Amino acid sequence: MPTTQHSAAAERHMQAAHAHEAAAASHTQNDHLGAHEQSRLAQERSREAHEHTEQLVKSAEEKK
Repeated sequence: MPTTQHSAAAERHMQAAHAHEAAAASHTQNDHLGAHEQSRLAQERSREAHEHTEQLVKSAEEKK
């Protein structure tokens, strides 16, 4: 698989990790609404990363 496809999945994982860190920081500062929004964003990015990775696997299996 081309590196760009793997890079796209990795970028989504990195965005999710960043959102998790931001949520933790917001929670520590007692900004529970901000923490909730960052957690929601983290979940969304994690889901996107998972779906993208599944598409890569499916594509690779079809090429076999």
